[in-house]
Amino acid sequence: MAATTVTMPQLGESVVEGTIVKWLAQPGQRIERDQPLVEIATDKANTEIPSPSAGVLVEVIAQEGAVVQVGGPLARLDDAGAAAGAGAQAPAAQAPAQQQPQPAQAAPPPPPPQAYGTAPAAQQPPPQQQQGGNGHQRASPVVRNVAQEHGVDLDRVRGSGPQGRITKADVMSYLDSGGVGPAAVGIVNVDGSADTPDPVVPAGAVVSQPPPPQTFPGAPRTGGPATIPPPTSSVPYSTGPVPLQLRAYKPPRYTPKEGDQVIPFDHRRRLVAEHMVYSKVTSPHVPCTAEVDMTPFARLREEWKKAKETGGRAPSFLVGLCRATVQALGEFPRMNAVVQDESLIVRKDINLGVAVDTDKGLLVPVIRRANEKSVLGLGRALDDIAARARSGKVTADELSGGSFTVSNPGLKGNLFGASIINQPQVGILRMGEIVKRAVVRELNGEEVIVIRQMMYLTLSYDHRVIDGVIGNAFLHRVRELLEEAKFSL
Repeated sequence: MAATTVTMPQLGESVVEGTIVKWLAQPGQRIERDQPLVEIATDKANTEIPSPSAGVLVEVIAQEGAVVQVGGPLARLDDAGAAAGAGAQAPAAQAPAQQQPQPAQAAPPPPPPQAYGTAPAAQQPPPQQQQGGNGHQRASPVVRNVAQEHGVDLDRVRGSGPQGRITKADVMSYLDSGGVGPAAVGIVNVDGSADTPDPVVPAGAVVSQPPPPQTFPGAPRTGGPATIPPPTSSVPYSTGPVPLQLRAYKPPRYTPKEGDQVIPFDHRRRLVAEHMVYSKVTSPHVPCTAEVDMTPFARLREEWKKAKETGGRAPSFLVGLCRATVQALGEFPRMNAVVQDESLIVRKDINLGVAVDTDKGLLVPVIRRANEKSVLGLGRALDDIAARARSGKVTADELSGGSFTVSNPGLKGNLFGASIINQPQVGILRMGEIVKRAVVRELNGEEVIVIRQMMYLTLSYDHRVIDGVIGNAFLHRVRELLEEAKFSL
């Protein structure tokens, strides 16, 4: 029978692998062309993969939870549709069974993972053998980034992919088994003694701990060298989806009680959590806030409602902020940049990310070349990507490549706040609630109290590359543009 092998497609310019989340069809089921076949999760978004042709699904090659490289096989379809039901599955089911080695010939099971990823010298291959002479070419850029974020030495990770390729799942499994980066090995104290990692303790085991040494000022000496604070954390301690490197402090575990609801993190929540922790640890965030008089822009919106181009529906305050932001980014190009290694890359294109809340969590779709769009163009683009983000139809490419981000967490009860930078960008603007307040203004040479529509606007910038002068000047320019309200449709 004619068969088609469904392979992992390229889901974005920087996406090299995906995780099988859920099969939307079962073996033996008749599939039409372009019918959703499987849901794939990448480090950008979840995407439903359509069937490339009509036929019968005769074999699922990649099971749910498996990580598949781009171009890797996912399933087989019988194009002729001759196979149906269990009969179509029989040859596919028997083939793997015939290929199974006899029990006597089965390879011995791999040794259990060693604590913190270390192995006896006799069992641990030299780095040259692990890398195959090609450095870390066996790991994709995404995997190398994940390893760098968690301090993992890829020389210690065993690859499960084709030809020993290291996948993201391999790195996460290494971390789950207690592996850490080389910083955990051979820590030397001031007195010359070497610290050894704490042993991995099975869940539920009760371990007696020696009393902590007295390290407070004036504590009596008990012999031997003085006790000093431990070095920077090197022992992993997982409080959720993000393994934290903690040594001296471990937050207490909470035992759920009757009536409590335990909600495991899904794939997207894990990604958001990892991104937020990575951003806070990587970038020294500096927040600065400006008070913006939105009254002139509110009046401009009333004029826009009368224009035939708008059909009585004026662009929102968020669209106005986006327009002011892209104009200010053109005047302060250092804010339109990304940090890579020890370099700042100033972007030519202004690709504006806009945070969108969805039922499955936060997404930040990107409006590309936003500085080339008019106010109406920005409004249409924002409505389009927000609607598709909430319906799950946004693509991985539309969630990557941003050079600056604007966040609107809601217009009710949000006076002001500081958002977390969307890495590897260097800044993010967060708008607050627009409320009527009494403010002092000068009128005909006299100071008077008037009622104005006021909003707090907060910029968070990366102090590694953005100094206070540039950050404050950029924020002031955005405020100035909004208060002038001289935008044209």
